[in-house]
Amino acid sequence: MIIAIDGPAAAGKGTLAKRLAEYFDLAYLDTGTLYRAVALILIKNGIDPNNEIAAERASAELNLMSLTDPDLRLESVANAASIVAAMPRVRANLLLFQRKFATNIPPGKDGVILDGRDIGTVVCPDADIKFYVTATPEVRAERRLAETDGHLLVQSKASVIAEIKRRDERDINRKNAPLRPAENALLLDTSKLDIDAVFLRAVELVRQNYQPQ
Repeated sequence: MIIAIDGPAAAGKGTLAKRLAEYFDLAYLDTGTLYRAVALILIKNGIDPNNEIAAERASAELNLMSLTDPDLRLESVANAASIVAAMPRVRANLLLFQRKFATNIPPGKDGVILDGRDIGTVVCPDADIKFYVTATPEVRAERRLAETDGHLLVQSKASVIAEIKRRDERDINRKNAPLRPAENALLLDTSKLDIDAVFLRAVELVRQNYQPQ
């Protein structure tokens, strides 16, 4: 089984993907972390995230060990990741990385689950199940503030909302693999749902829509 989960930042797709991976015994890849890892490499080396040559080199050299640095969760890294994610050559390198992960199911696992921005539309267009997880910018801002353990408390909620909207605009309007639901994606609006309710609904949808080959 291959499950693809797409959606904007802080909509809850990562938390949902992890719980579904555990429940259905799937290998999990947070593809957004790949772009964060490229951005973090640039930042730590004092390189402007807009440097496409350096970003392409970093993306070509990426490995799973690059995805464990705790600094990947910093907001500055997230913003830089949105910049490098718009670069065609970076996306091409990371597309190969993601597809290799999706087609090489680890022994003992029943499939894979990937979450990101273009999993159902580009990376795994033939995925068995596709979700598009979303929420209002206001709700997503509240979640972003809550999940950072106070690191963003110096910012107002309004400024976080504005930053989320800017990131959405970049992701939706980029020429290469823009953020959008796949045609056959199952929509999950988490604005008024807690994670348990979202998880139970997703499990129900998987059971209803997955047909083992």
